[in-house]
Amino acid sequence: MSAAKQKAQQIIDENAVAVFSKSYCPYCRATKSLLDDKHAKYYVIELDQVSDGAAIQDALEEMTGQRSVPNIFISKKHIGGNSDLQAKKSQLDDLLQSAGAV
Repeated sequence: MSAAKQKAQQIIDENAVAVFSKSYCPYCRATKSLLDDKHAKYYVIELDQVSDGAAIQDALEEMTGQRSVPNIFISKKHIGGNSDLQAKKSQLDDLLQSAGAV
């Protein structure tokens, strides 16, 4: 397993909610804003601000089939991107509660 894949997996495993993001991405901002509105505790890694960001993004594509950001995980389960998260708004409170993220 590549170092980037191990790092991504570790982030997913160690955090109730993990968001792989890019600081300039409007969809990432919308995701973080929604999670902030829900007072969720989440871990975010800005892939454009870490030296291995591109490698982590490649690893995430391998793991999930999704290359775009945000790439969101709740309770180690791949949720998808911002539109997927927004579509789950009605279930989000329950998802975050069961993840222990609120």
